[in-house]
Amino acid sequence: MVTGLYRYVRNPIFVAVVAIILGQALLIGDWRLIVYGALLLLAFHVQVVAYEEPTLELTFGKEYEAFRAAVPRWIPRMTPWRSE
Repeated sequence: MVTGLYRYVRNPIFVAVVAIILGQALLIGDWRLIVYGALLLLAFHVQVVAYEEPTLELTFGKEYEAFRAAVPRWIPRMTPWRSE
């Protein structure tokens, strides 16, 4: 069963952290924060693809495959996903 923000995006905490950093970069006008946000997003992406997703697939099997097919990794859906 999927609830909360996970119905919109698979990694809401990582998305929020990067969004906060990039928002600060825009408010402060510091290009170094943009670079930091991009590097952090890259690190999150590598961690998710290399470790988190394979582990979840082994643990939950077809349920996770259905979730992964329906819910995007980084860019949130406009409507919540509802499992069958």
